[in-house]
Amino acid sequence: MTTGTPPPSRSATPRRSRVRTFLPLGIAAWLVLEIWLLTVVAGAAGGFTVFLLGLAGIVLGAVVIKRAGRRAFKNLSETLQQQQQQSGAVPAGEQRSGGNGLLMLAGLLLMIPGLISDALGLLLLVPPVRSALSRYTERTIERKMQSAGPGTLGDAFQQARMHRPDGTVIQGEVIKDDGRPAQRPDAGPRPPIAP
Repeated sequence: MTTGTPPPSRSATPRRSRVRTFLPLGIAAWLVLEIWLLTVVAGAAGGFTVFLLGLAGIVLGAVVIKRAGRRAFKNLSETLQQQQQQSGAVPAGEQRSGGNGLLMLAGLLLMIPGLISDALGLLLLVPPVRSALSRYTERTIERKMQSAGPGTLGDAFQQARMHRPDGTVIQGEVIKDDGRPAQRPDAGPRPPIAP
């Protein structure tokens, strides 16, 4: 007879999330579907047509990513110039949501070989679809951030977003200087606060 701790019950082990369960299966199914669709198109239209479609997707994807990158850099430059001129934060009315992330995602999907990814990339190039997806994603992220419990990654992001009303974040240590010597047991100098 052995003594020791009993094995953990099923309720003690953390439950695996749906994303971690189904994401590998979804990626595998997507890859199989892409390969099957490429073989069907190659059988119907020829291998050279599939090669030209893949090449066109790579070229169009590179153009879209380059254009989105230039637009993002231009927006960043304008924002920095406005902040230097105003010596403060950009007012809320002047902040722009460029949607460059979704444009870059569209370019990446176009560059990935496959017809389904190309179709999704072309769909993301349509401005109403891109803005609707952007709004949906923003609402979903905000909802997840608000429902984040203590000790989770979402809680860490929520804490990192806390700041003063004017947008300034001041990190430091408060030291009371009331003329009395320090009443600490170690009475040595304090180490600096690590960032």
